Amino acid sequence: MGSGQVTSSEPFDFQGKHITVAGLGVSGVPAAKVLHGLGGIVTVVNDGADERARAQAAELEALGITVRLGDGDTLPEGSELIVTAPGWKPDKPLFAAAERAGVPVWGDVELAWRLRGPDAAPWLAVTGTNGKTTTVQMLASILKAAGLRTAAVGNIGVSLLDAVLGEEQYDVLAVELSSYQLHWAPSLRAHSAAVLNLAPDHLDWHGSMEAYAADKGRIYEGNRIACVYNAADKATEDLVRDADVEEGCRAVGFTLGTPAPSQLGVVEGILVDRAFVENRQKNAQELAEVADVNPPAPHNIANALGAAALARAYGVPAKAVRDGLRAFTPDAHRIAHVADVDGVAYVDDSKATNTHAAEASLAAYESIVWIAGGLAKGAVFDELVAKSARRLRGAVLIGADRALIREALARHAPEVPVVDLDRTDTGAMLQAVQEARRLAQPGDTVLLAPACASMDMFTNYNKRGDAFAEAVRELGAGT
Repeated sequence: MGSGQVTSSEPFDFQGKHITVAGLGVSGVPAAKVLHGLGGIVTVVNDGADERARAQAAELEALGITVRLGDGDTLPEGSELIVTAPGWKPDKPLFAAAERAGVPVWGDVELAWRLRGPDAAPWLAVTGTNGKTTTVQMLASILKAAGLRTAAVGNIGVSLLDAVLGEEQYDVLAVELSSYQLHWAPSLRAHSAAVLNLAPDHLDWHGSMEAYAADKGRIYEGNRIACVYNAADKATEDLVRDADVEEGCRAVGFTLGTPAPSQLGVVEGILVDRAFVENRQKNAQELAEVADVNPPAPHNIANALGAAALARAYGVPAKAVRDGLRAFTPDAHRIAHVADVDGVAYVDDSKATNTHAAEASLAAYESIVWIAGGLAKGAVFDELVAKSARRLRGAVLIGADRALIREALARHAPEVPVVDLDRTDTGAMLQAVQEARRLAQPGDTVLLAPACASMDMFTNYNKRGDAFAEAVRELGAGT
């Protein structure tokens, strides 16, 4: 790790400044209101001009904010700062124009960071291709078990602007950050941060795996206490090595095996800490049992270790780690056990929308009938199938890009029976579950881990998971 004292971001006087907010929506509307309230002269630009955009524009215009619909590419004259929605791609003409004019570009996370007061709560930050939300929720549960005033915020749904500017006083914040948000947050400096894992994702936005990894790595910049990495994922450790952090900040790994000094890991079913203990060469602190993690699938144990490492970096006692993990309940559609029917377990991991997440899900079970497919978003499935082939009893494929998975199965698991459902209506899920039941034997797991996005057949992954659960309930009712 590089080191050197990192100075805080310079204060910014918004009064009378011409500020462009790029994009309406979840982050743009509150950002525009906040900046207007701080005395900025705000113009909102937005690509679309649909009914929702017009309604949001009317709300802002009533406050005296200028809104320009249908043109998100042109830099408004006199702009001194751009605050962008995180999803806007860096190659948009608006940002090229800003660069030529020397106008800085911030995201909503950067804005929230700049607006923190002098006594603001420190941030414990989490990113990674998969597991961010679960880890941040686990972390918040642990911090609450320690008696700390906290909230799970950021990409998780609670606006960081609301957390920073609201009346509630926090001791510490558990912050989920996406690669998009980190790209536009140049001065963010967390107390401690974790990159859980890295796998190809959002490459159409970032342009390359290198650029995607670099944006993830920004989360480590200026960390004070600990940079937490995944010992099984060398790319995360490389990001720590490249980070410029404050003097004394430590690299802390987590592993599903026996931890080395300065790591957290697992020994005989116990989560242990060899990083935040005295004489870590010889000592380890018991934190919790694997059974305290819900569900105790390998990738979720890794999430728990990441959360525990950040909590311990903040000084949380071991008992709070155990109590917080026991109190945590995962969100729906994340490796959720739906029911047992005729000795077969049915598990909903509709949230596994990419190959990396599906691989982790498949690794949690020994004998699987796999329901997969949807929109591949450019993904390839050979590595996933090759790694998981020995666990597969059968596969049922649905969705627009199911042929890509079928071809990977033919190459790497030719002995696995495959049912290819040539329909993309929502009723396909009931048929998929019925076909999976036919392939399964007692002791097997029927696992919905699609490795694909859902929008070809469903509104979102939640609706896909709901359809799976409803189909399983129909099976149970028919037994």
